[in-house]
Amino acid sequence: MPAQTYPLMLFAAGFGTRMKELTKKKPKPMIEVAGKPLIDHALDLAKDAGASPIVANLHYKADILDAHLRPKGVHTIVEMPDILETGGGLRNALPLLGAGPVITQNTDAIWAGPNPIEMLCKAWDPEKMDALLICVPTGSAIGHAGSGDFTLSETGRIERGPGTVYGGIQIMKTNLLHKIAEDKFSLNLVWNRMLEDKRLFGLSYPGKWCDVGHPDGITLAENMLETANV
Repeated sequence: MPAQTYPLMLFAAGFGTRMKELTKKKPKPMIEVAGKPLIDHALDLAKDAGASPIVANLHYKADILDAHLRPKGVHTIVEMPDILETGGGLRNALPLLGAGPVITQNTDAIWAGPNPIEMLCKAWDPEKMDALLICVPTGSAIGHAGSGDFTLSETGRIERGPGTVYGGIQIMKTNLLHKIAEDKFSLNLVWNRMLEDKRLFGLSYPGKWCDVGHPDGITLAENMLETANV
């Protein structure tokens, strides 16, 4: 357990269109990998790291996710009539999360290795950082095509470029969210401001990570987990 814990936001509102037929009757976070819904894999990481409270934003087939998450102690917010995207969704949830640093977590990835949330909590330095992102070297990013999202320097500062993939988990300060005029916006807009101030940092993940945003990712993730447990 890290010495310091933080509130955590689970992003679970999306339509999951890349999953095609698999999301016609259920939301993407409820798709199972190794016998367990994706969102439960994410929730296990959050709870093991001591994150509290845990909040999830919902939209597509929200009733299914709400019924699944509330008994597990997760606070839910249904975004209606429109999805607010990552930035707008996080800002909308701040009354439940508070004004301090917040962990945000995507729910469409599987991890094999140390708990990435615990790693971020231990490395977080608010004196020099406005956000700290978990970054996966492209060679360890299974099911992800492309050259990566960020270049990670020896000092931990990141810039947009090839080399590492954003793993979908970060700790960030939330004050800049209030400087965005739009209701619906991506966290990329906030990161851009942090990049200008040279206060966006990354942490390299030493294990394996699998993108389960598409159907092939299910088998890839299960194979990854099976190999990791051998």
